[in-house]
Amino acid sequence: MLSLAMGLRQSLGIFMPPLTRDIGISVSDFTIAIAVQNLAWGLLQPLAGAWATRIGFRPLMLAGSLLYVTGLVLLATAHSMVGVTLGAGVAIGASMACTGSALAMAVAARPVSAALRSTVLGLVSGAGSLGALLAAPIGQMVTQAYGWRAGLAAFVLLALVMLPAAWFAGRVDRLPLVSPAGRGQDSAREALGTALRHAPFVVMALAYFVCGMQLVFLTTHLPSYLDVCGMDPMLSAQALGVIGGFNVLGSIFFGWAGGRFNKLMLLGGIYTIRSLALTWYFTSAPTPQSTLVFAAVMGFLWLGVAPLVSGWIAETFGLRWQAMLGGVAFFSHQIGSFFGAFGGGLVYDALGSYTVAWQVGVTLGLAAGLAQIAFAVATRRRPPLMATS
Repeated sequence: MLSLAMGLRQSLGIFMPPLTRDIGISVSDFTIAIAVQNLAWGLLQPLAGAWATRIGFRPLMLAGSLLYVTGLVLLATAHSMVGVTLGAGVAIGASMACTGSALAMAVAARPVSAALRSTVLGLVSGAGSLGALLAAPIGQMVTQAYGWRAGLAAFVLLALVMLPAAWFAGRVDRLPLVSPAGRGQDSAREALGTALRHAPFVVMALAYFVCGMQLVFLTTHLPSYLDVCGMDPMLSAQALGVIGGFNVLGSIFFGWAGGRFNKLMLLGGIYTIRSLALTWYFTSAPTPQSTLVFAAVMGFLWLGVAPLVSGWIAETFGLRWQAMLGGVAFFSHQIGSFFGAFGGGLVYDALGSYTVAWQVGVTLGLAAGLAQIAFAVATRRRPPLMATS
């Protein structure tokens, strides 16, 4: 479920050049829809996490999968900005709150021991990019042969597989939730208040803003950037596929590393190295070789943050409200995603290039990474919150 939800969403950028030309909207118009998607996802994610505790994961994940299919149908049949916004923006954004990483991580954490949790979360996060390996090349090939509407129709068929996947994943609702003494709170409000008073959680959530901004800027605008540079359109699909493939390796690695090293320190390292890679790529003329190398580096660092964030929340606050608190942190991520998609489009329309956009992303990324590292060093000797709550 997560693999298809993430892979299809990450590949929507390949439709931007033909879609905008065909229905007569601008790049910034399309990115408004992607920005709405990220904002809707972020706003609804904490609510979906709280609802999962109340009504179970299966109903939410099934509803989200069905809404995802509906969103793709709306986008494939769009003839104006309204259809694009409703499909790619509102519907897919709302569906991601029920099928994305926060709920998938909470489902995966439920049946495993604490010792294995970080590794398992890394495996699940890695699976989240396998969909891009499938979706991006299929979407690009079908689009080149039959048009962008046919490409999105192929995405609809792929998305239908999410329904049985969500049904089987929902079996986790049968498992009892064990909450060791001192780890949980009785209400969502109490759990949220505890987290917001915990400084490491606040710093991690703020740094997560930059993560979303950088990643969604790339998935949304890299195809357009390569198109502007006169590169083969297939290169953007290949790059997104490479990102997905290397993300599998990176997610597994950081899931493993998160069980052995300071998770907050690892997060800071990811943000810093990403920013250096962005600087290298955008300060030189792109070639097919450099684009694929860049995609491999960014892919390795892509969703490695997810098992680190989810694992740290689970070990600090427990499992009962993990999905909700992960959703709260993810809301910050999605605010960053909003600016990465919409801001990048505005900058391109106003200046005719992406230079200012990537420079802002690099500056904020370095600041967030160094701040996260500094805070991890300053707080590493403090006892875990769950020991004193």
